[in-house]
Amino acid sequence: MKGRKVSGIARGTLDFILEASRSSMPHEFAGLLQADKGVITEVLILPGTESSRMSALVRLYMLPNVHLVGSVHSHPSSHLRPSREDLIFFTRTGDYHIIAGPPFDRTSWVCYDAMGARRDLPVLDVKFKDDGFDDLEFDDVDFDDKEAGP
Repeated sequence: MKGRKVSGIARGTLDFILEASRSSMPHEFAGLLQADKGVITEVLILPGTESSRMSALVRLYMLPNVHLVGSVHSHPSSHLRPSREDLIFFTRTGDYHIIAGPPFDRTSWVCYDAMGARRDLPVLDVKFKDDGFDDLEFDDVDFDDKEAGP
């Protein structure tokens, strides 16, 4: 959502963006950014998002009722300036927009505002809350095929 102040991006979130961008090669990767307490911590990937070597299409009509602070996408060509189409998209999705490019390391990304001007986005060491999903251990799961059903 426009106007939300962001103080930075969580290092783990940036690492996810860079790895997802690298894994999507030679196609573009695209997602939307959410912040918690002023820190970008989430990348929302909408159903129906399409990507190719030249572009990514995010279907905003699939957006649930959430607050956005911006977007992220990759440029496989390593040209990190936003295109005219990128700038149009930026105005609809917030004020923090990350473009990542090869080699997809912590120095190969840039953040822009909605108008396409570069903006500083510090990378922050953030401890994520334990949501309980990591509590499951293999000892807790029954892998016995006899119980699996037909």
